[in-house]
Amino acid sequence: MTTSSVQLRNGRARSAHDQWIIAIGVFKLLQALLFVLLGFGALRLLHKDLMDVAEHFILAMRFNPEGHFVNLFLDKVALIDPHRLKQISAAIFVIAALDIVEGTGLVMEKTWAEFVTLVLTASFLPIEFFQIIRHVTPMRIGLTVINAAVVIYLLYYVKLRMREREQRGPAR
Repeated sequence: MTTSSVQLRNGRARSAHDQWIIAIGVFKLLQALLFVLLGFGALRLLHKDLMDVAEHFILAMRFNPEGHFVNLFLDKVALIDPHRLKQISAAIFVIAALDIVEGTGLVMEKTWAEFVTLVLTASFLPIEFFQIIRHVTPMRIGLTVINAAVVIYLLYYVKLRMREREQRGPAR
């Protein structure tokens, strides 16, 4: 048993690395919950006047109704029709479903989930970098750094697990 071993699970020592994978899985499940709530929130807006909802939000948040941000926000809201809102909701639920699959697989310590999470998280990085180039915000930078760290860690972890499997020899 190595010094990083914490406890035995299925005849295999659970390392601190496994705990990080489980933590990533829990994060994915929490993210999925957020997306499900967001998706239902978007569906609740289907039969409402979005401009009224947006104006009420602006007043409730005490934003300057004459401000540039508010006008930009209202212009974007005006472009959303019921069909587009359904598309947005569907996309949100698809992302939630992917997070549920990833999170559940990682928490259950499934090898396939490590690969799925690695591929999906890495596939969004170019889009995130492009968004940062278009418009730099602390939120975008923070999320991109977190996702890049997850990808780097998963690359390391998957490589480590593959090496462990090779050392154990062929499965019987």
